[in-house]
Amino acid sequence: MTKTKAGNFFEDFRLGQVIRHATPRTLTVGDAALYQAIYGGRFAVQSSDRFARDVGYPEAPLDDLLVFHTVFGKTVPDISLNAVANLGYAGCRFLAPVYPGETLTAISEVIGLKENSNGKTGVVYVRSTGYKDDGTEVVDYVRWVMVNKRDAGTPAPPAHVPNVPAAVGVDVIGNAAPMLDLDGWDDDLSGSPHRFADYAVGERIDHVDGTTVEESEHQLATRLYQNTARVHFNQHTEAAGRFGRRLVYGGHVISIARSLTFNGLSNAFHVAAINGGRHVAPVFAGDTVYAWSEVLAAEELEGRPDAGALRVRTVAVKNRPCHDFPDRDATGAYDPAVVLDIDLWLLIPRR
Repeated sequence: MTKTKAGNFFEDFRLGQVIRHATPRTLTVGDAALYQAIYGGRFAVQSSDRFARDVGYPEAPLDDLLVFHTVFGKTVPDISLNAVANLGYAGCRFLAPVYPGETLTAISEVIGLKENSNGKTGVVYVRSTGYKDDGTEVVDYVRWVMVNKRDAGTPAPPAHVPNVPAAVGVDVIGNAAPMLDLDGWDDDLSGSPHRFADYAVGERIDHVDGTTVEESEHQLATRLYQNTARVHFNQHTEAAGRFGRRLVYGGHVISIARSLTFNGLSNAFHVAAINGGRHVAPVFAGDTVYAWSEVLAAEELEGRPDAGALRVRTVAVKNRPCHDFPDRDATGAYDPAVVLDIDLWLLIPRR
């Protein structure tokens, strides 16, 4: 018997399978600093202990997407080591704040399977949940990923495609942020005077700035999350793959886009949920990412006079600015520059 693992292929998964993932990961201020160094995030709550305490946190929480990527990374060796591509996300809820020094673990359940028509790959649907050491759930989400088959001749299991929510209900978001002390919220220090009432449904925001992806940075970031997918690291194998080079982890693009949204959404301090997301096209080192956002909804939160929720669709593109908001055309096809289309609930303070 071999002691090494080749990862799971499509035919290794079964509906209802529950996987407890290695390895527990303690996140520290060092991880927070490295995350900030890679993406340049400037949201005040995650950047400053003093600011965070002034508005009601005990200290600066870890960035929501650092938590998401860490939990995601736990799942990769078991779910997507042999993936062709991560296809999408739905129903992601951030359930509790995570602070430096806390340890995260993850468990996934296989909720759907569907072989592709080529007989060489299939789509695996999983619901993954991240926990603190005390059992507190911090994040859960559904994702679906295209995975290679070990043997194209292996019979496929009966197809089962789960129903996934089109959006997370506004009534179940916001618990990962404490009640804000608005007297302590300083618009000068947060970077913008614009709060909940200043955003209108249908408003579009060009975030203006761009970030060029560096080969070393995207690999360093992926290792930070202990994401072992070989498509991101192994040029020896990927040289013979469909792109001929290493593929940037889709979550790296999500974090770049989130960081870019600071210019226009500076006070949107907390990602409360990811309603859905799609990696439209691959990104490679050397590409420059830009982003724009559209406000889809603005909702009051029951029992929370301190903050409202903006439903924001953020579109990331590569190698072109977003002053003209590149999007789908009349037929529904994406502009060739679009690489990411993600739908978020963001918390933002009220006055």
